[in-house]
Parts: sequence; structure tokens; C-alpha cells
Amino acid sequence: MLTRLSIQNYAIIDALEIDFSGALNVITGETGAGKSIIMGALGLILGERADLASLVNKEKKCVVEGIFRVPGKKAVSLFLQENELDPGDELVVRREIGTNGKSRAFINDTPVNLSQLGKLSSLLVDLHQQFDTLELGESDFQREVLDALAGHSPLLNEYAALFTHWQQLRRETDTLKEQQLQFNKEADYNRFQYAELEEAGFRENELEDADAELKILSNAEDIRNVLGKASFELNECETPLVQQVKVLVNQLAPYSAWHIGLAEVIKRLQSAQIELQDIADDVERISNQVSYDPEKIGQLNERLSVGYKLQKKHGVSSTNELLIIQKQLEEKLQAVLDIEDTIRQKEKELATAEQELTRLATSISANRRKQIKPFEDKVNKLLVQVGMPNARLKAEVSHTAFTPSGTDTVELLFDANKSGQFLPVRKVASGGELSRLMLCIKSLVAKSIDLSTMIFDEIDTGISGEAARQVGIILKELAAKRQVICITHQPQIAGKADAHFFVYKEIVRDAVKTNIRLLTTDERITTIAKMLSGEKPTAAAIQNAREMVMN
Repeated sequence: MLTRLSIQNYAIIDALEIDFSGALNVITGETGAGKSIIMGALGLILGERADLASLVNKEKKCVVEGIFRVPGKKAVSLFLQENELDPGDELVVRREIGTNGKSRAFINDTPVNLSQLGKLSSLLVDLHQQFDTLELGESDFQREVLDALAGHSPLLNEYAALFTHWQQLRRETDTLKEQQLQFNKEADYNRFQYAELEEAGFRENELEDADAELKILSNAEDIRNVLGKASFELNECETPLVQQVKVLVNQLAPYSAWHIGLAEVIKRLQSAQIELQDIADDVERISNQVSYDPEKIGQLNERLSVGYKLQKKHGVSSTNELLIIQKQLEEKLQAVLDIEDTIRQKEKELATAEQELTRLATSISANRRKQIKPFEDKVNKLLVQVGMPNARLKAEVSHTAFTPSGTDTVELLFDANKSGQFLPVRKVASGGELSRLMLCIKSLVAKSIDLSTMIFDEIDTGISGEAARQVGIILKELAAKRQVICITHQPQIAGKADAHFFVYKEIVRDAVKTNIRLLTTDERITTIAKMLSGEKPTAAAIQNAREMVMN
């Protein structure tokens, strides 16, 4: 419930505050007094876009603030929790437009974006947004009316979640089928490439090892000659190096006791002798292993030729890179086999989801169809009440493919003059008829939706007399369980108010300003009398106004 609205520096409003009642609030005033300006300011805190043109005084910022009471409203509590906003039974929603034209929004003094503000406002107020006369001709709105009357939100939520899952399964299945087509196009070529690599049968680092071995075999004679010479010098010449070191050790050994440093020198010479002997043995062993093998050289050259050809083909430079490509090709070929199994599994899941989706959609559709006759009867009865005795409304539900809201298309058909020809509402209803039709529908739907505040901006367009009185009665009934704010020009509606606000213009420092005040009972009688008979009301008009207010 909106308890207070505060407006500063918006259009020709300098500053005003309105304390609304929790029942039927009526706002009246002369045409051009500023009623629509107040609605425009209210729209700011409900998430509508700001316009710098609304700042008449460019040196001051515009501030619009609304205080809402929301005790026990679960949807609001959940919204505050999800958006990490301070909880409480009272919400302060503020909108500021700076002198530079930039807009900021706050919920309980915490900055929020317009999307968040709009989401919150949809939970608090119906200001011709969720149910608007323009939306009356739209299929989505017409379906939402039946859904609200059916009261099957949990079923709709379950269906919507499954619909999202079903769509995801369809996308995944379609993607897999596209991949399968691509795989099939590439499969023959991949199979050929894989066969080449598999036939080659390379092991890790094989080409690098073969290249090193080929270099050794190709230079075997030179290597053996060098190794033979080294072995000769170490072991077999007239004065072999190993023998010379041994002689030196024997010559120095008798004198080791005479000088402390000789023992260490002898030990090092002995180590050198052992190391030289090991070197001589290794040289001889390596020499024995190296031999010229034309057949082996041929095999290695052939192997390297195959390897280098495949490396060039695949644009790589090592054996291991070829092995990686072979592995990737193997995985692609396996994927061709695996994707068929995956597609079959996805199609099975899709069929199961479609079956469940159909079941839920059938239940939703049945619930909607159950509401058609009661809905038509109640709306048509209300149309008579609001001065449209010849008007009739019909609702038609037709089957369609799966949508996020089910498998139904709902169309409201209207016949204004008992012609028997029902046509879509958007094509045949006038503005005044739409307004009254919307009121009739709202009065039914309001009982099924959790909106604590409903705002009607001149819902009485095109009516007067008894029809206006009946509209007032409907609004009064609506206000019995929720807050209703109504801008009207009809005295019959104003007479039903629990709180009657009067919008007027005044001159403040040579400037025209809009202001508003709550009328006393006597002021209400006078104001309504003027609405009935003009600026100087007659005694009869005053008496009539008194009866309206007192009754």
C-alpha cells in the first residue's frame, strides 16, 4: 500500500506531499490542473524513464519519493532478498533527476537500476502496466486473465521450467545433428589420414632417434678410426698413457714418507690411472659397437622418408606431434560412433520431456477452458452494470504449438450492440468501451492477484450518469480489500471516495504551481456540487452532492 507520495521540483510542482488512505482514494481537479503531472511523478518511482524536460527549475534536482507498507508480502520479501536489499514492512522508494539530467533510483536508500525498480513496482502497484487498456487487445494479456482466474501459478511455473529444459534439449540435439553431418563429411578423409599414421606405427621420439642413429652409421668408419687411434694411445703404443701414469706412481711411492704433499699427489695419480683405464675400456667398447651397416642405413632412411613426408603433410616437426594428430583423428572417428549414441539418448530424453510437457499443457488448457464460461458471464453482467447493456464478451481458446505459457492462444471477442458478430476486441471496441471493459476485467482479476495498490487514471472516459455511478460502486468494492487510487472527472465516482484529494493551480512568486489537498467533508460536497452543475452550484446540486457523499 502506498502511504505517502512526496514530489519536489517536478514540472510545475514545487513541493507537495500526499498521504493516501488504504481504501478508495479519488483525485479530482480542473482539466490542466496537474493531475497527469502527479501520475507522471508517480511513474518515476515505478520505473518509468526520466525526462530532463520535467525539470522546470534547472538549478534544483527533482526528487520523487514513495513510502509503501508491505507487511507479510512474500513476493516483495523474496525480491529484497534476491537483490540484497534491506528487508522490512516499509519500503522507501526514491527517484532523483540531477541538474545534469542523470537519473538515480533507490530502494531503502540503496542504489538500484531501473530494471530492479520496475520489477519491484510490478509487485506493488498496478498502474496500467500489468493490465492496461492497450494490452486488452493483446493475446498474452488475454491469456494472463484466464490464468489469474484459474489460479494455477504452480502448474504454470512447473510447465515453464520444463519448457526451458525441453528447449535446451532441442538445441543440444540439433547441435549434435549438425556435428554429425560435419563429422560424416570429414569422416572418410579423417579415416584415410588415420590409416596412414596407424600404418606408419611410429613410437615416441622415433624419428629423432633414427636421425641420430643414421648419423652414427653414416660416419661409422671415421668414428672407428678415431676410436682405434685413441685406444692405441691409451693402451698399445710404445709408451701407453695408462702405463706412463702407473710408472709415475711407482717412482713417487718410495718418497711419499719424506714429504707430506707427495701422498696426496700419488693418490690423485692413482685415480687418474683408474679413470684413464675406464676411458680406454669405453673407447674399445664403443669402437666394437660401431660398424657400417648398409641394410640398417637403408631401413632408417626409408623410415625417415615416411616420417618427414607425414610431418610436412600435417605441418609439424616432431614424432610426438604426429602421434598427437593420430590420437585426435582417432577421437574424431570414435566421436562419429559416439555421437549416434548420444543423439539417440537426447532424442529419448526429448520425447520424455515432450510427453510430460503435453501432460502439463493439457492440464493448463483444461483449467483455462473451465474459466471461460464463468468469466464471460461475470464480465457481461458487469458490462450491463457500467452502462453497456448490449455489449457482450466472448473468449476463444485455440490450440497452438508449445510456447513458454502452454499450447493455447486466447482471443477476446467483443460485440458492442448485440449484432451477433463477435470480432477481436482490438478491432471493434472504442476508447470508452475499452476503459469500462478493462475495469470489469480488473475487478474480477484483482481477486486472484496479490496487488495491494491499483491505480486508475481516468478509467471513466466516455461515461456519465448511472454508468458512472456503477463504476464508482465497482471501484468501492475493489477498495474493500486493497488500496485504490483513481483520477476521475465523474462526481458519481468522487462521491464514493474514502479520501478525496483536490488538485489545483496557484500563483507562487509570479509562477504557476500545482498543489493538492485532502478535502474535508464540506469541501467534498462543494467540489462534487461544482462537478455536477458548474462553478456556482445550485441548491439542488449541493443537495445531490451531499447525498452522494453521505451514502
